[in-house]
Amino acid sequence: MIRGIHHVGIHTSNLDRLRDFYEKAFGFEAVGEEMRFEDYPVGALVVGVPNPVARVLMMKTTNCYIELFEWRSPESEKLAPSKPYDFGYTHFMVDVDDIDAEYERLSALGMRFVHPSPLHFGGGNASVYGQDPDGNIIEIGQIPPGNGFHLEVKA
Repeated sequence: MIRGIHHVGIHTSNLDRLRDFYEKAFGFEAVGEEMRFEDYPVGALVVGVPNPVARVLMMKTTNCYIELFEWRSPESEKLAPSKPYDFGYTHFMVDVDDIDAEYERLSALGMRFVHPSPLHFGGGNASVYGQDPDGNIIEIGQIPPGNGFHLEVKA
């Protein structure tokens, strides 16, 4: 039985900077200690990368984990973050109760958005794309109770 998506992996050139951003922006907290692939041979087998050199940190907030990677070797072939229309994984959405307040708070933390305000499109629904310090796309969205896509958080 599938229970759900556990985490999203994010590769960064600066793990400390991205950790700080996700802590302040979304309340993520480190789970356990930072790992280093070079000290964890099973890591090479799991990801299918021979002789990996990377810092890895798992972080958690309410009901979601992210896994931050700072790869040293092998070197990445891609230098720019994905755009919304690229193939593959392009963004994740953070569900919020008050999108206008979160937009202001996240803007003050340096998150850059594609629109000067969240877009409200009826029935209490609202959304807008933004970027973390590395340019990774994060959608913030507000989906009200009663909508089939509303995310229930159980205590």
